[in-house]
Amino acid sequence: MGRIAIFTDDPGWHGKQLSLAFANLGYSSDFVSLTQCYFSIEPGQPPVVIPGFEQAMPDAVFVRGVPGGSLEEVVLYLDILHALKVMGIPVYNDGYAVERSVDKGMTSFLLHNAGLPTPLTWVLRNRDDALSIAENELKKGHLLITKPLFGSQGEGIRRLEKTTDLFWLTSSHGVYYLQRFVHCSGEGFSDNRVFVVNGRAVASMRRRGKSWLNNVARGASCERIELDTEMAELAVKATAALAMDYAGVDIIQDKDGHYTIIEVNSIPAWKGLESVCDITVAQILADDLINRYVNA
Repeated sequence: MGRIAIFTDDPGWHGKQLSLAFANLGYSSDFVSLTQCYFSIEPGQPPVVIPGFEQAMPDAVFVRGVPGGSLEEVVLYLDILHALKVMGIPVYNDGYAVERSVDKGMTSFLLHNAGLPTPLTWVLRNRDDALSIAENELKKGHLLITKPLFGSQGEGIRRLEKTTDLFWLTSSHGVYYLQRFVHCSGEGFSDNRVFVVNGRAVASMRRRGKSWLNNVARGASCERIELDTEMAELAVKATAALAMDYAGVDIIQDKDGHYTIIEVNSIPAWKGLESVCDITVAQILADDLINRYVNA
């Protein structure tokens, strides 16, 4: 039986689903935190130490979570992912994909550079410049989103609606990330999550938020939608622009009917998606990893 290392600090439901999916393919799974992994550069030994894999390295690594921490800590976690890939061990999604998506500034740049529709965005260091941009946008009648450069599930996101809100404009460790707010079409608040695996959009859903934040972790409801060709193509191109094996791509349709890519997630959850779609996401992911990288 082969062995898979699943990097996560909280296996939970997703970890269980992945473990079952890999077992169906003849592979056992071990949950490991990247905080427990380290480099050991000495002759005759593997340079990367993964607890539980001291005798033999895993056949592949599935990245289900990268812990937060200081810059040095996060760099170490990503370096371990990079090193494993250099050693010939498949890493899914790999360190570069995680880097590109975890850094929202780079995500915005890469989407724009690929010619894909994404909101107007500013990432800068100077507070006075950030305030000037924000004031100018508000005067034009636009709302702004400000959020941490690194973050997920809606943590730390604020919407700036009026000039007095600028008193609350704070940096994320010295960096300001500002993005023009996109008003969705229809009633209320909603966006679309498209799940892409190996260059194919496999499922989609609409998320309806209780407020302008449409994260399921924030109480948004899920409903199945039929994926049209344009949205599927945008999701696939966004995933390719960030060089990911799989991704959860968030797309909003604005009041003029145009699609805009809001975010590309390299470690997306799929419990909400599975609740409305007749697919087993973990099995699709496990099949892709094993058949494309391990048994190739």
